[in-house]
Amino acid sequence: MKTSGLKILKALHGIRYFLVLLFFIFLSRSITTQGETIFSFLNISVSMEGVKEGFLIAFKFFLIMLTGLIVSSTTNPSSVKGAVQWFLKPLPFIPEQRVSIMISLSLKFIPVILKQAQQISDARRARCSDLEKNPVKKITGLAIPLLKKTFLSADGLILAMEARCYSDDRTDPEFHPSGKELLFISGSVVVSTGFICF
Repeated sequence: MKTSGLKILKALHGIRYFLVLLFFIFLSRSITTQGETIFSFLNISVSMEGVKEGFLIAFKFFLIMLTGLIVSSTTNPSSVKGAVQWFLKPLPFIPEQRVSIMISLSLKFIPVILKQAQQISDARRARCSDLEKNPVKKITGLAIPLLKKTFLSADGLILAMEARCYSDDRTDPEFHPSGKELLFISGSVVVSTGFICF
């Protein structure tokens, strides 16, 4: 994050609504998972196992979002596309060119979605949405327009690609491995295995 120039407070402010979603995931897991009761209120019990499971799930989603932000801030989409295509090329029955363009476009869309969320939030604030006390109405008031704008942006991108006769059979910039790929792949496998086991 220091190398990319991405400030942690600015990043957290940009994904603040995603953090609210993570809080609700944590809360629902804490309430619905059976186990040793920490405290109960109005027949709603919070269990120790639920708190642990909810925290772990929310933390995993947070790491995924943070990693996506860092990758999209530091890596050119064409480089991501070339690396994914190089990695998937030896695997049979996988259209590596199509998968690589999907992944690179997904990473490219993360800052676009965050910017659209900020615009919608500013527009709602200008219409006194801060006076709304119901958190469900607040979230749906942001989520539904954001989904609509995201789908419209995706449709516009598809039309632009079709207008330029995009196809999978094209000459892409060649990816030149640095020789450290095996080390990072091994590390990723170890980290992923650790997440699965714990």
